[in-house]
Amino acid sequence: MRRADRLYRLIESLRGRRCVTAAQLAQWLEVSERTVYRDVRDLMASGVPIEGEAGVGYRLARHYHLPPLMFNADELAALRLGAAMVGSWGDPALGQLASNALAKIDAVLPPSAARAPAARLFVPDLHDYPVARLTPLRQAIAARQCIELDYCRADGELSRRRVHPLGLFFWGVSWTLAAWCEARDEFRHFRIDRILACTPLADTFTPQAGRTLEDFFRSVGARTWPPGG
Repeated sequence: MRRADRLYRLIESLRGRRCVTAAQLAQWLEVSERTVYRDVRDLMASGVPIEGEAGVGYRLARHYHLPPLMFNADELAALRLGAAMVGSWGDPALGQLASNALAKIDAVLPPSAARAPAARLFVPDLHDYPVARLTPLRQAIAARQCIELDYCRADGELSRRRVHPLGLFFWGVSWTLAAWCEARDEFRHFRIDRILACTPLADTFTPQAGRTLEDFFRSVGARTWPPGG
């Protein structure tokens, strides 16, 4: 790990905590306590408001904010590739948010990074997947809003479901919605390209034991979960 990255992680480890010992920091950062003492001393000398002392513990001033952390070329390539994937396979709103995030990164990059040659990684937008349908589903998940789905199963059977949307999953070639189905009284998952209509309802739902996204993960943890059915 680069020392700059380690110092950044050290500061983040102190953020929001009352007091952290050097032993705890050494364990989290996978370094020796001696290295922690040296790093803390150097950070304090550079003006980072860390309070405390060896043998007692350290804490960071509550309102301290880190300056922007620079990315190396490989990290920038990964971020740009991720944004391109979101732009291609996410809905238009998500794609715009990814573009906005990259613009903010580019605004604080040093000239040398801005002039660096771009990695030759491309995400062609050649699919006809209904990505626009992700927008109302994302909004319903965030608002805990019940939705009604007109759905076509793989065998062609049509059904109408009233569900509690919990999460969206991207499988590389398709998206699925994980939800609690009121009619089946169990977790179900739906391929987005098989949803014929999606109607947000006025009703909202509250998390209940056995029906949360965490419960969903536990329910599928011991068996194969196919992407849509």
